[in-house]
Amino acid sequence: MKLEDLGYNEKLQKLRVENNLSDFEIGRVIAEHKERYIVKTENGEYDAEITGNLRFSANSRIDFPAVGDWVALTTYDSDFAVIHKIVPRLSLITRQAVGHYGEIQIIAANIDYAFLIQAVDRDFNVNRLERYLTICYSSKVKPIIVLTKTDLINEQKRTEIIDSIKQRIKEIEIISISNKTQDGYEALKRSIVKGKTYCMLGSSGVGKSTLLNNLSGEAVMRTDTISQSTNKGRHITSHRELIVLESGGILIDNPGMREVGIADTSDGLETTFDIIIRLSLNCKFKDCTHTHEIGCSVIEAVEKGEIDKKSYENYLKMEREKAHFESTIEEKRKKDKEFGKFIKNYKKDIKKNKY
Repeated sequence: MKLEDLGYNEKLQKLRVENNLSDFEIGRVIAEHKERYIVKTENGEYDAEITGNLRFSANSRIDFPAVGDWVALTTYDSDFAVIHKIVPRLSLITRQAVGHYGEIQIIAANIDYAFLIQAVDRDFNVNRLERYLTICYSSKVKPIIVLTKTDLINEQKRTEIIDSIKQRIKEIEIISISNKTQDGYEALKRSIVKGKTYCMLGSSGVGKSTLLNNLSGEAVMRTDTISQSTNKGRHITSHRELIVLESGGILIDNPGMREVGIADTSDGLETTFDIIIRLSLNCKFKDCTHTHEIGCSVIEAVEKGEIDKKSYENYLKMEREKAHFESTIEEKRKKDKEFGKFIKNYKKDIKKNKY
């Protein structure tokens, strides 16, 4: 297998040269298990560990390899390698780490497209789709909405669901499929481009693993039926894994996400809710919060029905999350700076007392 088959391209080659990594072998992380990695190269797959230098120089979890990363490594025998560096990422999909405010969890690296997957029978939720969109836009990843389990509803209901999405989300491709009958799979396969990398974002039980198995033509992931008592999928992917499809596309399977906390510090939210951002320019006050102010163009548009009320409420909720996340990050940086200053002064005192 050539590196190009794993998604390697001219941009990555340029980054490899610019970062003086040409003397190392290059591979892509295809699976991760508690800081042990499986890396695929032109010569095969290797169990890999990171160097002590890479571990101790890391400031946060983002500085560790993730599935989808291209890494510079040294191979020592037929199946073992050591990772020295991460090739700078072209894109990075992240979310807030569950239960750890101010920390970011990597979903996948070097992604071109994201399938936003929801089941039409129970999981369907436009608010969650807007969250996934925000994650994609802040990561510069192109989203494609995939509705699964369409065999469980009639055509009228399917049309109603698609229409409800289009009312709030504009100009995003929507593909509806059935994993059982494979209806819609031809359209899905046509959206997969050779050499491009795709990931799947969705809750547990929406059919991601079955979709992966169907696209790959083999049982890559074990799947189980939905539990009748909890209405949740019994199969839960506990790690991320990268699969090269027969079509030449590269697909990353992700664990189901019960929580999708916004870790957006760029323009993801603004892109998702672009109509609200445009109207906010006409608000009477520059610091308008769009919640109670007189002369707020956004509130006026909601009252007139020009902006969907649920979309507006979802925007306010995610805006609060973003503001809280950014303030937490700033607070954490301040504490780290103060701690660094303390250590520096402590070392000075020790040195001074020696003499």
